[in-house]
Formats: sequence, C-alpha cells, structure tokens
Amino acid sequence: MSFPRSVSLMRHVSFLGCLALCAAGVASAQSVTSSDQTDTSAYSSSQAGLSASGLPLAEFALPESPEPASSASEGTGAGAGQYGNGGGAAGKKGVLHNWTFEAGGGFNAPQSTSITYGGQLTVGAGLKFNKYLSGLIEYQYMDDKLPGYLIAETGANGGYAHIWSFTIAPVVDLTPKANNGFYVTGGGGFYRKVTSFTDPEEEEYCYYFCEVGVVPEVVGHFSSNQGGWNAGAGFYHRVGGQYGESNTKLFIEARYLDVLTPASVSNPSGLGTTAVAAGTKVIPVTLGVRF
Repeated sequence: MSFPRSVSLMRHVSFLGCLALCAAGVASAQSVTSSDQTDTSAYSSSQAGLSASGLPLAEFALPESPEPASSASEGTGAGAGQYGNGGGAAGKKGVLHNWTFEAGGGFNAPQSTSITYGGQLTVGAGLKFNKYLSGLIEYQYMDDKLPGYLIAETGANGGYAHIWSFTIAPVVDLTPKANNGFYVTGGGGFYRKVTSFTDPEEEEYCYYFCEVGVVPEVVGHFSSNQGGWNAGAGFYHRVGGQYGESNTKLFIEARYLDVLTPASVSNPSGLGTTAVAAGTKVIPVTLGVRF
C-alpha cells in the first residue's frame, strides 16, 4: 500500500523541482535586465557628469557610421565623365576636333582680257585656332576659255587656259554662334597658268567597235609660274545642331583673284605671234561645304 504513496510523493517532488527551476530562471532574467538598466543609467550618469564638468560630449561620443558617397552628385569618380564634368569617354575630344576641311566648286567671272568664263574646283584643309579664326591650305583648279581675239592671232581654231594653285587662306568667322552667318577670307600663294591652243583633228575611238571622231588637239601652248593673291567674303548656313553647336556649314562665297602673270609675246609651237597683257584677274564664285 505504500507504493502508490511513494509514487505520489515522487510526483510532488518532481513538480516542486520544476517550479524551483522556473523560479531560478525568472530571477536570472530579472537580474540581467536590471544589470543592463544599471549599465545604461550609469552611462547616462557618466555623460551627465561629463556635461556638468564642462567637458564637451562630442569628444567622448561614438562616431556615426559613414554614409556612402554619391558618385552622381560628385565631380569625381568613374561616373563623373558622363555628366560632362571631365574624365571618362564623354569628356574627351576627337582627334580631328581642331581640324577643318572644305570642298566646293563653281564658276569664274573674268576681270581681264586674257581669259573668259569657266569653272573651278576648290578643296582645302587646315586648323581651327579658335571660334573666330581658321587657317586653310587650299588647292584650286580653274578651267577657262580663251577670248576670240587671242585665238585668232595665233591662227588656231580654239583654246583654253588652266590655272592651278596652292595657297594659304585664313578664314575669319564674323558670327561664330549664328546658324546663318558671314565670314571673310583671303590669302595668297603659288599659281601656275597654262594657255593652250587647239585645232580639230580626227581620232579613232575603239570600244565594242571602232569609229572616227573629231576632237580638239593641242597644237601649241605657253605657261608661267608666279605668285598671286585673293580676298573675298561669304555667307554660310549651319547644318544640324543649335546655337552654333554644329561645325558643318554650307557656304557660298565670292573672291577677287589676281594671278600675277607677266606680259608675254609668243609664237607657240609655230603658230602666229600673240601678245598677252600682264595679270590674270578673275572672280571665282564657289558653292561648297566646310566642316
């Protein structure tokens, strides 16, 4: 009969032991909480004491965690170049940034008696020194007919004059920020003039079959090498861009050109004697593009 009583006793002891362990755990947790509060209050008290003693709290305060720097708002870093602040691919200028090129053609209006109307081709390349001034080296080729009196003196049937040159030509932009603007130009350099006289002659052409035609053949010529100068002005229109951003311009210009050819009296290749006055003066009008 004592076995059930001893089992019941053991249950009570176990229950009481569990209660004791739970109580011990609660007491321990309260002790830790109290200790934390004590430390916090102690820290607050020490801070208050430092403040009361006249010492600045900033010297004893813990540093704040650093904030990440924003590369988009700064002028440095890998992304700075893409906002135009220098650096990076967008801030670099191309190899041809300071170079300028031109190409054009047009007609020539004669201002002297040694040539008549004709056509011309002009190309050039150079450097842009600033937004106002550029310097170009130009090559120009002119093809002009000869006046009738000059051809008649030699007894030839026709003739022409070819003038080619290399010159230095500064260009001054008077309105560098305008979409439609004006400029002045001029310069000088080396000129070569070749005056040729022609007669019609038969010549055979052979492609898929052969035939005989009449073409002008040079029967006499004379030439000269000399200096020359030119001066003029032009109007341009920018293509693309706004507020002077584009470097591509369509232009039309007129210059006064004086080729300093000497006076000559010659008998080219056995033809009749002809006299040519000094100086070859012409006004070339050019339509072209510059960039």
